[in-house]
Formats: sequence, structure tokens, C-alpha cells
Amino acid sequence: MALPKLNTQTFELNIPSTDEKIKYRPFLVKEEKILLQAQEGENLEMMDAIIQIINNCPFDKINVEKLPAFDIEYIFLKIRSKSVGERVNLSVLAPDDNKTKIPVELDLSKIEVEVDDDHNNSIEITKDIKVIMSYPTIKTFTTITQDINNLKGSDIISMTAKCIHQIINGVETFEAVDLSDDEIIEFLENLTQEQFRKLQNFFTTMPRLKKVLNVTNPKTKKKGKVTLQGIQSFF
Repeated sequence: MALPKLNTQTFELNIPSTDEKIKYRPFLVKEEKILLQAQEGENLEMMDAIIQIINNCPFDKINVEKLPAFDIEYIFLKIRSKSVGERVNLSVLAPDDNKTKIPVELDLSKIEVEVDDDHNNSIEITKDIKVIMSYPTIKTFTTITQDINNLKGSDIISMTAKCIHQIINGVETFEAVDLSDDEIIEFLENLTQEQFRKLQNFFTTMPRLKKVLNVTNPKTKKKGKVTLQGIQSFF
């Protein structure tokens, strides 16, 4: 006689970058085990675990490797909120002294992907030259470095190169898929600092999980704001 299989509740979410609706279930004990093991390892192990959980839990087939990193973080956060509870207790540092810990309760169901008003994926380098950018995926990071939180100068150039979708020069359009890595990197290395900063602004303003908290330092009684962003901030 076969053991019974329990039915799990189904939820829906919209993928931020496409607004596509998908159905998903909470993660089970087997997925929680994957996550707990990954938390003891490096950042890359944690990201591999998140990808595995996202592959397991949605009922709709999605290509996780092609999703922008902020989509992956958002989907995982929603799955986690339905798995272990929407409210979590965190500890943040008081902004006035940067050392006093302040306990806060956070509702994960209220965390959304935010887009900076200045964000644009079409960057004008000169009057004639424009670069169209695409969002970095998890694969973008992992093919460049094992530590995605500490990018070096050469890593930043490599990541920028991998996120270029098109280079437009007047009426001529160059597709990045038709160019070699060396050609794109040479193009980037010949930009001025000001021109390269325009491309970097794409990354600093791109969509991300974000929540601004109003807090009060219990020692100094000073009020301030703490910004949580990126998936690691919500653990």
C-alpha cells in the first residue's frame, strides 16, 4: 500500500520583468534542506540553491537561467514567504551610529521590485552612438566571478560587456551576439570615464528588491531610514 501524498496550496505571482503570471507552491522539507545546507556555504552555493528551489516550486515551466537576477530574487522571496511565513524578524544597524542593532518585523508580502526613475536601458554615449543594455542574469555573474558581492575592475568591464545587447552607430546596428567578447571589451576600454559611467548608471539604477524602513535608535532616540535591498537583506 502506497503512502498518501499531501496536496499543497497553490499561489500566483507576476514575474516583474515580463508581467507573466505563474503558479507556484511553497517549498517542502526537501527544498528547505537544500537551502539550509547552502546557507552554510559561499554566496554561489546559496544562489545555486535558490535556482534549484525556483525550478522545483513553480508549476509553470520557466527558464530560470535567462531571467534577470531581480526576477529570481523576487520569485524566491514570494515562494519563501508562503513557505515559512510572511512575517520575519530581522536586525538592522542604526544609521546614526552604524553599530546599534535594531530589531524589526518585516512583512515579506509587501516587498516589491522597485525601479529608479532615472533607469534606462538605452544609453546615449555620443550624439551618434547609443548602447542598448540587457539585464544581467545569474549566469552573467557566475561566468565572471565566484564572489558576486565583490566585483573587481576587470569583472565590472566583463559584466558590462556581457550585458550589451546592441551598439548603434547612426543608422548601423551591431548585435552583441555577432561580436566577439574581445571586440566588445575593446569598445568599452576606449570609452572615456564619463561615457563608461553612463553605462554603469544602468546597473546602479536597475530594478531590485528594495524596502526602506523608518527606524529609531533605542540608545540615542534618533530617527533614520534603513534601506534593505537584494535577497540577502531579507534573511
